[in-house]
Amino acid sequence: MNWEHFFQQLFLTAVYGVVGIILFAIAIRLMQKFLPFSLTKEIESDQNTALAIVIGSVLLGLAIIVAASIHG
Repeated sequence: MNWEHFFQQLFLTAVYGVVGIILFAIAIRLMQKFLPFSLTKEIESDQNTALAIVIGSVLLGLAIIVAASIHG
């Protein structure tokens, strides 16, 4: 086993993971900023399941884009 290659791949995986988490945080902040209502209030207090599904779908779409960019 080539340890240099292993550690290089491990490092790249960590970098892509951090980049993905940062992109998710940016996406959530942008949604909170541009939506005319509070995401926290709507999902937690009002139990708005439809909004939670839409937000989850947006994040899933972003995850697919990040995974495709990593895979090449």
